[in-house]
Amino acid sequence: MTEWIDPPDDDVVARLELDTTQEAPEIRLVEIVADLESVPETELDPIYNSIDDVVDSLLSSPPSSTANAELEFTYEGYRIHVKQGGTAVFRDATV
Repeated sequence: MTEWIDPPDDDVVARLELDTTQEAPEIRLVEIVADLESVPETELDPIYNSIDDVVDSLLSSPPSSTANAELEFTYEGYRIHVKQGGTAVFRDATV
């Protein structure tokens, strides 16, 4: 089960903290979207079509803490914003 952080903005569908020590953190993003859509992960398109290895490198081998890196992309109808520290915000991309 996903531990959600209460979204403070009306347009935010979900906000949570990702485990930055997890191998292949992009898989966690797929799991979250599957939870939001109430579908099996296998019914979703592969996330590498949207982001390739960018999220993995951002969270698994992050730049220095002073870089304050962020990534934003669209996947399965969600606009996903991931911060270097692991905060992920999901918005409806169709709005």
